[in-house]
Order: sequence, then structure tokens, then C-alpha cells
Amino acid sequence: MLSVALNEALELRHARMLTKSYRAAAMTPALCDRLAGHLSAVLRSLGEHAKHYGTVPNTVSLDPSNFHGPKEQRTARMSDLLSRVLLTRRHQFLHKINTLAEMTGDIARDFQLAVDNLSTGVSVHPDNDWLVMDNAHYDVNTCLREAIVLLKSFVRVLPEDQLPAFQRTVRAQMRVSDSSYSQGPRGDQFIRARRMASVGGE
Repeated sequence: MLSVALNEALELRHARMLTKSYRAAAMTPALCDRLAGHLSAVLRSLGEHAKHYGTVPNTVSLDPSNFHGPKEQRTARMSDLLSRVLLTRRHQFLHKINTLAEMTGDIARDFQLAVDNLSTGVSVHPDNDWLVMDNAHYDVNTCLREAIVLLKSFVRVLPEDQLPAFQRTVRAQMRVSDSSYSQGPRGDQFIRARRMASVGGE
């Protein structure tokens, strides 16, 4: 739904129907927040279960070329460098989860700010704000794809007797996400909600 709504706003902008494009764009932050909230909930579930049970899959570090936003590319590069010095598979897995959770929260916040700038008429460089929105949309989907890969890898190594506990954790985290969303979440709320235990001195 986020993709559909944002594409509509971009098409209106390309057609130079700016007022309508801003109205359409104003509908997208709620969709981005909901996606980011559910994605953060899944990542928190993976991290909590891994910390309590020690169940972790093999992981591959983030590739900066898979991200469009300059901040996300820098974060991926730093994550890649740090993952090379994290000796245990557990630390690598938890570090990747933490990085994706941070990215997701930051992306939701930046997306909201760009839309606010446009819809309130305070944008100094509208083209830059539209680019931020487009990059944020691409990058939150990249985070989603990375999370899906992590989840599939995790489920493959998850012992059958741990499955009920993991399901309970996911349901609990989803309830937290839905509760936050019903209260009108913004990107910075996801950043506060996503904090997990530090990894390797983080």
C-alpha cells in the first residue's frame, strides 16, 4: 500500500499537479509507520529469542550497494566493517538485527520529516525532499527483504520445541507495534521502541 500511495503522489508531481501531489504524499507517512512498526517488531522478536535461547543462523553482512540513501549506505558500510571483527555467529546475527532496526526507525523518521516539509510548505528544496521519500521507500523495502531472509534462515535452525516460544514473542511484539500505531506513531517512536541489549560493546 505504501508503494501504491507513493507512486500516485510521484505521478501527480511529474504531471505538475503539485497541490494534489502534496495531498497524496500526506497519506503516506502512516503507511510507512505501520510497515516500519511491524518490521521492527519482527526484528525485535528475532533478537529477543536469539538472546534467550542462543538460536542463531549464519548471516551475511549488509551490502551498501543495496541501499539508496547516503545515510543508509554509510550505516551498511560501518555494519559490514564491524561484522568482520565480531568473532561469534551470535554477535554477527544480533548486530545485523540491531542495524536493520535502527535503519528502519531512522527511515520512518526521515520519511515523515520530508513529507512534513512538503505538505506544510516549508521545504527549501522540494526536489531533495521528494528524493528523500523515494530513497526511504526503496530502503525500507530493502530492510524488509533483509529481514525476510533473516527470518527464513532463523526458522530453518529453530528447534521445533522452541517454536511456540518464538510465536509468543512475535505476537507480543506485534501487539506492542499495533498499540503504538493506534496512538499515532512517528518514526522517532520506533527508534525508542527498538532498543535491544548491546552487542560487543555497542
